[in-house]
Amino acid sequence: MTLRRAAAAEIPRLVELAQAATDTPLLAPFRLSVADAAWLADHSDLWVWDADGAIGGFAASDPRDGRIRALVVAPGQDGRGIGRTLLEAACRTLRARGLDSATLSVAAGSRAEGFYRAAGWQQTARDAGSVEFRLALGAGGTADRDRPATAPAGGPGGR
Repeated sequence: MTLRRAAAAEIPRLVELAQAATDTPLLAPFRLSVADAAWLADHSDLWVWDADGAIGGFAASDPRDGRIRALVVAPGQDGRGIGRTLLEAACRTLRARGLDSATLSVAAGSRAEGFYRAAGWQQTARDAGSVEFRLALGAGGTADRDRPATAPAGGPGGR
């Protein structure tokens, strides 16, 4: 299993995965379209978890505003550390582009809310439907952000 950048030819498949996600960990200000994914691939790093040619998930961050725009784990792939590894890669991308923090929104009371809290994200706002989180991208924050691009499956608390 390898963490790598998405190829342009994979963008339609990534959008398919995002649209099929039943427990998406993010509330994005836009629904991920082919055009959105293509922009992210051209202007940031669109990360893919590759399990012997099958996409186990993907993540993207927006270098314009530090927002995590996508974090999707394929159905049946939960609990293997894929979400955590992809999130760390998206945060590394932002840090490499000089941003000092990352932000995202999740549905209030969702499983994703606990996932981000466990990863060290700090709540900055909450309303009836969503929770806004921020993570400082300096020292600390998401554990093991600097690990190599190839990661083993599994791990405690991984999504």
